[in-house]
Amino acid sequence: MAIANQKGGVGKTTTAINLGASLALEGHRVLLLDLDPQGNASTGLGVRIADGGRSIYSVLIGHSALDEVVVPTTVDNLALAPSSIDLAGAELEMVSMMSREKRLAAAIAPVAGDYDTILVDCAPSLGLLTINALAAAHELLIPVQCEFYALEGLGQLMDSIDLVRNSLNSELHIGSVLLTMFDARTKLSTDVAIQIRDYFGERVFRTVIPRSIRLSEAPSYGEPIELYDRMSPGAVAYRYVAREYLQRHRQQEPAR
Repeated sequence: MAIANQKGGVGKTTTAINLGASLALEGHRVLLLDLDPQGNASTGLGVRIADGGRSIYSVLIGHSALDEVVVPTTVDNLALAPSSIDLAGAELEMVSMMSREKRLAAAIAPVAGDYDTILVDCAPSLGLLTINALAAAHELLIPVQCEFYALEGLGQLMDSIDLVRNSLNSELHIGSVLLTMFDARTKLSTDVAIQIRDYFGERVFRTVIPRSIRLSEAPSYGEPIELYDRMSPGAVAYRYVAREYLQRHRQQEPAR
C-alpha cells in the first residue's frame, strides 16, 4: 500500500510509521519502505543511514536486493527499508534505466511473501519515486488534513492514479482515505471532514487522527506513538485505524 499525497504536511510519514507499528503490534508482519529522500520515516523509527550506506536507494539503482537493506525496528514485526540522502539523486539516475517506473515493483516481488503488509511512504511530489510506488502498489492510502484547501491538488493525484492504472499497474486503486489533524473544537475541521466524506464515500476511515502534540514529539525520540505514549489520543486513533484496515481486508478476502 502506497501512502501518498503530493501536498506536504498532511501526515503521510506519521501515518506510515504509526499505522505500520499498530499493524505490527496486532501480530502482522509489516515492512515499511521509506521512499522519501528526507528520510523522516527512517529517523522517526530511530534508524539513520550514513551517506553511501545501504538503503532503498541502493535497491532502486540495482546495487542491492531489497532484503539486503531491510533492518529491524524497536517494534516487533515491523521492519524498515530505510532512506538516505542519496535518494535525492535517484530520479535523475533512473531516467536512463530500463523499466524505470517499475524498479520498485521488481525489487518487492522476491520478498512480498515474507510480509502480511508492505507500506510505502512517498515523497510529497508526483515524481519518478512516487510513480514507482504507485506502479508497485495494489492500493493507495491518501492522508488528507482537516484544514483549508484540503482538496487542493487531489485532482492532479487522481490524474496520476489513472495514468498509472492505464499504463503501468491495472490493480492500483484508492483503498482508503484518512482524515488527519482533526480538531473537534473548530467548525472548519468538521466541515472539511464532511466534504471529504461526501467526495470519497466509504473509502474514508471512520476514525480520524486528532491534532496531537505527542504525535509530533514521538519522531524526535525515534519511536512510534505506541511506544512513546500508547495512551495518548493519537496512539488510540492509529490503533483503531489499524483495526479498521484489517477488518476491511478480511471482508475483501474471497470465501474459501
